[in-house]
Amino acid sequence: MKLKVGDLFEISFRFSQDEVIAFAKLTGDANPIHLDPVFAAQTPFKKPIIHGMLSATIFSKILGMDFPGNGSIYLKQNLEFLRPMYVEQEYIAKVNIVSIDTNKQRAILSTQILDLQTQKTTIKGEAEVANKELFI
Repeated sequence: MKLKVGDLFEISFRFSQDEVIAFAKLTGDANPIHLDPVFAAQTPFKKPIIHGMLSATIFSKILGMDFPGNGSIYLKQNLEFLRPMYVEQEYIAKVNIVSIDTNKQRAILSTQILDLQTQKTTIKGEAEVANKELFI
């Protein structure tokens, strides 16, 4: 499948508390804002929030497995964390092809996560991938 500028991929997802705990163990980031409901209740968030970088891992899955998919090499990613994300809440990730450099076999993609309840953006950014097979 050849991809072109303007192509869009969307996927809904959620994270569980077990995944947050596993991420905390894997990274060593045991900040109580992510793990301790009593501590988090005293913050502006009122309950534990998902690690920002855990939230952004959805882009690795999308770029490597779905869009552009197999053979993609994730070269760059910038991220803006705009709003908190919470466990067991439904989100939608969107990836859109912004530009393609056919000579270098690379593409720039916009990356975004939306909270399905509020329709507000929680994370936005831009990624660069290489994939010699998929771009026109």
